[in-house]
Order: sequence, then C-alpha cells, then structure tokens
Amino acid sequence: MPKFETTRHVKHRAEQMFDLVADIETYPQFLPMCESLKVRSRKESHGKTLLIADMTVGYKLIRETFTSQVLLKPEEKVIITKYIDGPFRYLDNRWQFIPDENPEHSAVKFYIDYEFKSRTLGFLMGSMFDIAFRKFTEAFEKRADAIYGMGPSPMA
Repeated sequence: MPKFETTRHVKHRAEQMFDLVADIETYPQFLPMCESLKVRSRKESHGKTLLIADMTVGYKLIRETFTSQVLLKPEEKVIITKYIDGPFRYLDNRWQFIPDENPEHSAVKFYIDYEFKSRTLGFLMGSMFDIAFRKFTEAFEKRADAIYGMGPSPMA
C-alpha cells in the first residue's frame, strides 16, 4: 500500500502547470516508465473535462496497461485520477496547483496511493513505481522549464 505525497515550489504559473499535467497525451515523451498513453474518451461539461485513458508502463521486460478516469478541473486547478482497470487493486492520484505570492510561481501538490493486485507484480515493479512516482513532479518541472523557459530564481 505505497503512498507518496509532496509539494514542490516551481517557477511557473499554476495555470501553466495545470495545463502541462492535463496534457496527458504527451506523458510518454518525458514521464518515467510511461511507454504509451491513449485517450479512449473525452467529455466536457460545465468547464470540466472527464477523460478515460489507457497508460502502458514498463520496466525492463515487464509491461502493464491500466485504465483510469481523469477529471480536469481548470477553475479549481485540480486533477483527480481514479483507477478503473488493470494490475492495481486501487490507485488514487491527485494534483493541485496553487498560485504563489509571486504570480509567476506556484506550488504543485502531488498525491498518489496505490496497491498492486498481485504480490508478485508488486514485488517486481513496486520499488520501481515508488522511484518513478517520486520523480513525477520533478519530471513535470523539467518539462515546464523546457516548454515555458526557466525563471531567474532557484527552486525551493
């Protein structure tokens, strides 16, 4: 039942970071262990977007695909991912993007809680998932630096 939570202070606006994390189709370009991501459906209603997506993750010879529901709430600057099907017993993932006193900076809160269905798969991939999830916020921050440019002040 691994769980990980972190807050990173970044030199990009909350809206920019929300847009970056909401652009799930680009994940295979920069996210650790993410080999492919396909959006099955997209529904927009009342300023929110609901996606159903399949993500394939891999490490060495192991590949697993899982399906998730991703709720994008741009007004609240929140992204909530709920697990639907695949190798997990459950997976709960949340992002929150909080504007900073400096309007060009923000805080990015990342939370993930998950458990594999299979003990064997948990043993084989669990430590790699732990490492990958711990690097997620860093990967998004590096991606933001590449897309939006690097600000003048150092990271907190």
